[in-house]
Amino acid sequence: MVWQEVKAMWEDYKMTAININKNNFQNEVMNSDKPVLLDFWAPWCAPCRMVVPIIEEIAGERPDIRVGKINVDEQPELASEFSIMSIPTLVVMKNGKIVQQVSGARPKNAILEML
Repeated sequence: MVWQEVKAMWEDYKMTAININKNNFQNEVMNSDKPVLLDFWAPWCAPCRMVVPIIEEIAGERPDIRVGKINVDEQPELASEFSIMSIPTLVVMKNGKIVQQVSGARPKNAILEML
């Protein structure tokens, strides 16, 4: 019984991707002491919807990485700053600098290789 309770608490605690916006970008991304994986997406984008579960899975499995999602329709300024021309676009940042940026849906293993 105790193990099930602990497991349930862990499931509730597992990390999920953070919704990034212009108000929290500096703190969550630029000031992060961890590498950051950003997913630029939009709700109307079918390939983006394929990537979302993978991004959430990585967020739950990799506490050593901060994972963020940026809705390009709601955050056009951030999309412009990163010169996003197509979505989904995945960006890896370390110490506030872009180290990798790719467009298009990717399988989990390819995303993990970026990190």
